[in-house]
Formats: sequence, C-alpha cells, structure tokens
Amino acid sequence: MGTDTLRTPPADGADLRREQRGWYFYDWACSVYSTSVLTVFLGPYLTSVAESAADADGYVHPLGVPVRAGAFFAYSVSLSVIVAVLVMPLVGAAADRTGRKKPLLAAAAYTGAGATTAMFFLDGDRYLLGGALLVVANAAQSVAMMLYNSYLPQIAPPEQRDAVSSRGWAFGYAAGSLVLVVNLVLYTGHDGFGLSEGTAVRICLASAGLWWGAFALIPLTRLRDRRHSAGKAALPGFRQLAVTVRDMRRHPLTLAFLLAYLVYNDGIQTVISQASVYGSEELGLGQSTLIGAVLLVQVLAVAGALTMGRLARTYGAKRTILGSLVAWTVTLAAGFFLPAGAPVWFFVLAAGIGLVLGGSQALSRSLFSHLVPPGKEAEYFSAYELSDRGMSWLGPLLFGLTYQLTGSYRDAIISLVVFFVLGFALLARVPVRRAVEEAGNPVPDRI
Repeated sequence: MGTDTLRTPPADGADLRREQRGWYFYDWACSVYSTSVLTVFLGPYLTSVAESAADADGYVHPLGVPVRAGAFFAYSVSLSVIVAVLVMPLVGAAADRTGRKKPLLAAAAYTGAGATTAMFFLDGDRYLLGGALLVVANAAQSVAMMLYNSYLPQIAPPEQRDAVSSRGWAFGYAAGSLVLVVNLVLYTGHDGFGLSEGTAVRICLASAGLWWGAFALIPLTRLRDRRHSAGKAALPGFRQLAVTVRDMRRHPLTLAFLLAYLVYNDGIQTVISQASVYGSEELGLGQSTLIGAVLLVQVLAVAGALTMGRLARTYGAKRTILGSLVAWTVTLAAGFFLPAGAPVWFFVLAAGIGLVLGGSQALSRSLFSHLVPPGKEAEYFSAYELSDRGMSWLGPLLFGLTYQLTGSYRDAIISLVVFFVLGFALLARVPVRRAVEEAGNPVPDRI
C-alpha cells in the first residue's frame, strides 16, 4: 500500500492474456480450500472433535474460557479473520514498498497450504490443534487473496474487468467441483478403501492443502512483479492504512461502496463457512448429502458467475449485484423453514446459493476496480480486502452467539438476513456513475 505509482504493464496483448490465464489458476488452486475444507469438511468434523473433548455440560475450555462445543468452529473462524486484519496492512505495505508481490503471495499461499495439509493430524480430542490450524490457514488465505486481487487492475483494462474477474471465480468453482467429486468417492466408499470415516475426512482435508500448493506454482510463474517508479516509500502497515483511509475520505462514494460491500459480503462469507454445520447439526443430514449439496453449489456457481457477468453487460454491475442480494435474502429466509431430514429441500437451497454466489463476489471486485483513483490500485485493493475481511468476523460471531444463547441453529441462520438487507440498502444509495467520475476514471456504458 503506498503512494508510489506502478509502471503501466506492457501493451502486448499476448503477455497480458498469459498473465490473465495464470491469474485464473490461483483461484483454481486456493478455492479447493474454501470448498472442501471451510465449507464441507472442517466445520462438522472440528465440531465433532470439540464435542468429544467437551465436559458433561457440552462445553470445552480453550484458555479456560467456557465455549459451547457447537460454537467452537464459528469462534475459530472469527479469530482467524481478526488475525488476518492485523497482518494484512503489514504485508500490503511491504508489497508496495518493494514492488515484489509474488514472493509475498508465495509465502502466504504456502503457509496456508502447509497448515491445511497438517489437518491430517486432527483426530481424537485435538480440537485446539484444529482451531490453531484453521486460524493459520484462513488468515494466510486472506492475505494471499489481498495480493491476488490487487493484480486485477494491472492485468485487465477497464472494459475487460467484469469478464476477467468472473472467469477467475468460475475457475475456482470448477476446481472445487472436481475435487469434491473425488472427495465424495473417497468419503462414501471409505470402507471399501479400508479407511475409517474420520481418516477419510482427514485425507480430504490434507489433499486440499496439497492441491493448493501444487497449482499455486502456475500463477507464481506467470504473474509479473511491477517495480515502482520513483516516489515516496510506503509507511509501516497501520500508519499506511491510516494514510490510505485519509486519502479515501476524498472519495466518499468509494468509501460508501466499501461499507456496503463490507456488510453484505460478511453475510456471504458466514453462509459459506456455516452452511455445513447448519445442515449436519440442525437438519440432521449426513456428510454425503452435504458434500453433494456443496458440489451442486460449485457446479451452478460456475454458470452463475459467467451468467451474471453477461447480465452486468446488459443491466450494469450495480443492478446485477442488487438483484443477487434480493436472491440471497429470499434463499436464506427459506433456509430457516427447511424441514429436518429432508435432503431434497436442502439441495433446492444449495441451488439458490450456487446461482448467485460467484457472480455477486466477482462483480463486486470488478465494480470496485472502477472506483479506484488511477495510480492507487495496490493500496486501495488492500483496503478492499480489509473491508472484505475486516467485518467478516461479525457474521460468524453473531452466528455463534445466537446459537450459544438460544441453542438453535435455525435462529443462528436467520440472524444473518440482516447483513443482506442492510447491504442492499447501503449499495442502492451509492451513485456509481458519479463515483467512477469522481475517482477520475472513464465511465463505462453500463456500470
């Protein structure tokens, strides 16, 4: 994050296309963690490990604090986000100061991949080990995504960003679908492979880390570091963050978009991380059903991301995102009424989520790229990722607290509706065309 201006990338279209293809592959590499680990396996499995370590009243006591075993996973996710928010400004400042994002991206990616692979050793009552590995992996993933997203304005001109951003998300969901098919075969046939159910889950967790590390090599070989032109050196992390925020106050409409995104994306991230816990603990669905539902989400998310990218060309990114938030609200409210032990209705819910999941995130990223003042891409995308993660501990915290107070996952899931309703209201108030103009960028025909 700095005040230096990055040198314009070469105009050679072949070089840019090569970088874009490499950029897509980081989504291909890391999305398997988000899908197989965070969304499907780790929530229910870590909850079961915590329950095996719980006392007679159903509580575990990390650092002497009484925590209901069923809420331990949600609290761990919240802690991981807090760690990420503390680390990201420091890494962002280092990236801008040196102009060498690739080594930092590699360090974050392989830290996360290593922690994920080490989840193979999560068994018995080692809930603290599971919580620690989750915090490290999730925080590392957040830092890596900050660096990854900041490449978008460098590798795609304004008219291509909706499409490039949507393709990146589609690549990620395609990888998630592929690996989930393999996971489903291994998990459902674990007896035939001579494995216990727990061992099969731990292999699925560790394989996500190996996949992440292996395919991260592709973007790391294709993306280029841009050296800074002469200018002021970046400040230390939090001082630089304060400078960036002060600068952003000169662009209040960009800040208004960030606030809206911060709210509704918190709801999206919490649904992603807590849906499997809701399905297993409240609806009594088996792991195979949950894997199948998440696989359906991944398959439909590929089509949904590409379709919403096309809709944005017709209706504009803002209107398309607003439509997706309405769909999120309706889908989540319907989830409150799902009958227990009825997988068909859970699959219907999964289909609704899949159709809006990738597009709402991809278009938010590309819309923000139009609101960044020229020459400030790196520092503003660092702030964007901080907005992405900076409040995304509130959703899991609200989910966990609601469950702890009520003992009902239904109450916990319906509490998340507030994020989508408030996010819609905030985004609807942002005049994006004027925001693009005030940022000093050309206004696309549809925005």
